[in-house]
Amino acid sequence: MTPEFVLPPIDYAALAPILIMMGAAVLGVLVEAFVPRRLRHPIQLPLALLAVLAALTMVVVNADKRVITIGVIAIDGPTLFLQGAILALSAVALLLVGERAIERGGAFVAQAAITADSPDDRRQAANAGGAGEVYPLVTFAVGGMLIFVAANDLLTMFIALEVFSLPLYLLCALARRRRLLSQEAAMKYFLLGAYASAFFLFGVALLYGFTAGMGERPAAVDFATIHAAVANSTQSPVLLFAGMALVSIGLLFKAAAAPFHVWTPDVYQGAPTPITGFMAACTKVAAFGALLRVFHVAFEGARWDFTPVLGAVAVLTMLVGAVLAVTQTDIKRLLAYSSIANAGYLLVGVLAPGQEGLSGTMFYLVAYGFTVLAAFAVVTLVRDADGEATHLSRWAGLGRLSPVYASVFTFILLAFAGIPLTSGFMSKFAVFGPALEGGHAWLVIVGVLTSMVLAFPYLRVVVMMWLSEPGESTPTVTVPGGLTSAALVIGVLATLVLGVVPGPLLDLASGAADFVR
Repeated sequence: MTPEFVLPPIDYAALAPILIMMGAAVLGVLVEAFVPRRLRHPIQLPLALLAVLAALTMVVVNADKRVITIGVIAIDGPTLFLQGAILALSAVALLLVGERAIERGGAFVAQAAITADSPDDRRQAANAGGAGEVYPLVTFAVGGMLIFVAANDLLTMFIALEVFSLPLYLLCALARRRRLLSQEAAMKYFLLGAYASAFFLFGVALLYGFTAGMGERPAAVDFATIHAAVANSTQSPVLLFAGMALVSIGLLFKAAAAPFHVWTPDVYQGAPTPITGFMAACTKVAAFGALLRVFHVAFEGARWDFTPVLGAVAVLTMLVGAVLAVTQTDIKRLLAYSSIANAGYLLVGVLAPGQEGLSGTMFYLVAYGFTVLAAFAVVTLVRDADGEATHLSRWAGLGRLSPVYASVFTFILLAFAGIPLTSGFMSKFAVFGPALEGGHAWLVIVGVLTSMVLAFPYLRVVVMMWLSEPGESTPTVTVPGGLTSAALVIGVLATLVLGVVPGPLLDLASGAADFVR
């Protein structure tokens, strides 16, 4: 008798945010293939934004906690909160990506082989409205991130990792200006990302071998099986610790944690600034969402084993980010090392026990994401003949050239420094408080000290903008278009509101801080 194949039940409502983003990405590819060039940009940007809003609506609708698709996807509080954060931040990032008023054709190259600012380049930009393929690449990346934070087994997590990483490698190479720097950054990111993915996959194989000794229970790499193996296995933990270390390397690479951070400054500097902002906000949410699920669900029984190692990584990350930020002379590299230091602060939240640490980390991810997007929005406005003027010396006297945008950037830097009444202060309080109560005072002390060190480069930029004389070749501060203005307003308002009235988002994060197991 031939065995009957039974299709597994599929909860399409739970998968709707992912399906919407992937469907929009496919439609974007079809638009690039069949729609005339002059009409692509007016179609692609609204399509991407509508997809994000529709997916965000479905995230709000999905309120029931459950495991779907034979256990490979978990719909729970952290999944829904982090998916909502990714979608909200990606909507703001898409506003920066779609801006065409600052530079004709936008921040992206219309055809990679053409010399920058040549007649052919200007003609391509005028006819094509910029590189329309950017939008489906961004939506593919967002779809992969939505899967990444919901993955309930390591193989699904690996596939999601590749789905959102591959578009990012391409997006980093598409800068209109400084193309060699952009392509170099993309190549470094691709090669190091491939190594990190290999480490992750090797770790998955070792963990599969570890779960094979579970008697009647079959070997698997879903988090429930790994959790049971960690709690009940009597065999040698060598495979567990080796697999845990290799999987962690893959995730810490995406989180830009030291010593796996070396790609971050070059990629942040070389990538188109809207993509840098997208990566700094959304990729960090995705990476730490996966880290939280892996360490709070799969490896929860080994907490006392991984805490010292992950704590050492957090300390190293905070020190590297803070100390090297002091030496930077490029604003994008400064923000890159700031991102590394913030990854260290987030790792403190990952190590904080209980729901308070989980909710504080999720709050931090949202607050930091909006602030860093606002920061890169300002960076796109300070320009010279070669494009964006990112060297710090070019920012001297900016307060006289444009007091409004210098004031906005000052407020953003003060938020990064953790000044009260900003989201930066509440974010650090949200992760340091639970860590202190959980017995990790040493991490909190390092976090406070490195925050003080990190305040120096921020204040140095503030002093340069307001107290220094403008240089001989003064850059211009471009009047932003409506899209960049909207992104700036959203980012600054979020930074202010989450610093003054953090309660609603903290309550939402606290209510969502419960993994399904």
